[in-house]
Amino acid sequence: MHIGYARVSTKEQNESRQIDALVEYGVELENIFIDKQSGKDFNREAYQLMLRTLRDGDTLVIKSIDRLGRDYTAIRTEYSKIINKGVHINILDMPILNTDQQAIQGLTGRFIADVVLSVLGYVAEQERLNIRTRQREGILSAQKRGQKFGRPTKYPTTFNQILDSVNRGSLTVDQACSVLKISRKSFYNYKNSISF
Repeated sequence: MHIGYARVSTKEQNESRQIDALVEYGVELENIFIDKQSGKDFNREAYQLMLRTLRDGDTLVIKSIDRLGRDYTAIRTEYSKIINKGVHINILDMPILNTDQQAIQGLTGRFIADVVLSVLGYVAEQERLNIRTRQREGILSAQKRGQKFGRPTKYPTTFNQILDSVNRGSLTVDQACSVLKISRKSFYNYKNSISF
């Protein structure tokens, strides 16, 4: 039986391109498992269900190796785990990794597939690291320009009046916190958020 696996990293991304490729290959829609989750590890609900479904003689069909995952070591481990169950793997974008071809080509085919898998696993993990680096750089750049992240701070409507009283010295910070029913930390967070 042909079993398909598709993955996108977020709920907003569309997996249609992968589904179309799997169906075109010959995978029935009801045999396609889909995750909308990061490829950093294999703790994905549909992936784990797919693993339990695979039987000796089945063929797992994936659009590209990075859909399997983005962790170099884990990709190799999962690839081996799957083929050790007697399951063939066909990766549509990289036929050299297809285990049915390796069986035809013998030891040389397996060696070439291992080398290619190592290189692709490395590239997939490196891309994941690059994405995280670019995100971090983008956030730091935006923060330097004054952009704030996270939920906007909501403070009590009377906060400005009470802050004026604190600034004039007619209330202490502790008294203000007691009136507002907030902690000192929240008081200073609110104060700092309206100082800009």
